[in-house]
Amino acid sequence: MIESYQLEKVDEIIAKYQKKRSALIAILQEIQKEYRYLPEEVLMYVSTTMNVSPAKVFSVATFYENFSMEPKGKYVIKICDGTACHVRKSIPILNALRTELGLSAEKHTTDDFLFTVETVSCLGACGLAPVITVNDKVYAKMTPESTGKLIKEIREAEKQ
Repeated sequence: MIESYQLEKVDEIIAKYQKKRSALIAILQEIQKEYRYLPEEVLMYVSTTMNVSPAKVFSVATFYENFSMEPKGKYVIKICDGTACHVRKSIPILNALRTELGLSAEKHTTDDFLFTVETVSCLGACGLAPVITVNDKVYAKMTPESTGKLIKEIREAEKQ
């Protein structure tokens, strides 16, 4: 359940766009940035506050691939499986990530909500293949070993 103090940020976002229906996508983007996903109760709150039908809000939230209705980890790792990355062995990197983090094709986020692993069709950095991003920071020419090392570095930084 979302507490009222947490909805103050949602109110600020909606006010920033003056409750304009044409800004619904931008509003949802900012809300997702705040929560790392779009909680159902927040979407209902947006619907009520903006006087937009819940069907409209939910259809926008579920239509666009960048929106998530599921909680994501603090670190979202995207692994490219486009042609260049695939040929340069992105799948062993994906498998190493899943093994290291205890994830699978069905389970994308760690229990502590520290990591989420997603595959994407292209990250637009084919010359650097295989590529992963961590919260949109690009890591080039990755291997299963370098990916494991990166995960270890992130975990150590989190302890500090």
